[in-house]
Amino acid sequence: MRWSALTALGVTMLFLLAAWMGSTIPRNPDWQEPADGVDIMVETNGVHTAIVMPLITQQKDWRQDFPASDLQRPGAPYTHVSVSWGERDIFLNTPEWQDLRLTTALNALSGGEGLLHVAHYVRPAPGPDNRIIRISEAEYRLLVRHVERQIRPDAMRVVHPGYADYDVFYDAPGTYHIGNSCNQWTSDTLAAAGIRVGLWTPFAGGIMKWVPR
Repeated sequence: MRWSALTALGVTMLFLLAAWMGSTIPRNPDWQEPADGVDIMVETNGVHTAIVMPLITQQKDWRQDFPASDLQRPGAPYTHVSVSWGERDIFLNTPEWQDLRLTTALNALSGGEGLLHVAHYVRPAPGPDNRIIRISEAEYRLLVRHVERQIRPDAMRVVHPGYADYDVFYDAPGTYHIGNSCNQWTSDTLAAAGIRVGLWTPFAGGIMKWVPR
């Protein structure tokens, strides 16, 4: 039992060290925020991260892919959409983090189905956990293209109720595992647009440390 405990502790410490080192290595290290462009946000609840984008721009109208009619409250004057990717069972069966079971987490880390979480906001305010990044229009087009890859065609679309009346889940491609987590999806999406972010970011803090307050 002592050796088992020491082994588990050693594996945990190695994982935390690798996560810290991976999140410290930058992708797109020369990126700089432009003077003009599109303002997006990176938000976190301390565990999970998401990318918040304007609902309508010249580059993209998200109402076509994420219609308000999928929501329980479709009539609000929404201005932004928050998009994140994660594991199906964790998203659907853990509305609060205290609802997360060890077996659910272990199953997800060993391989789980992907799911998109989309929340609609009305003029979201910036703050410590909702940080603005300005990117160029060309970078925003790349960001949009990467997100669009997670959207299934209408004929294959399955919609799941969200946690509130302004959010919803959609079936999405991809396999969730320890090397491809929800936060890794966020950093991969930002990196695909050319934005500076860490190489491997299993934790929310590994992303947020790259986003100025």
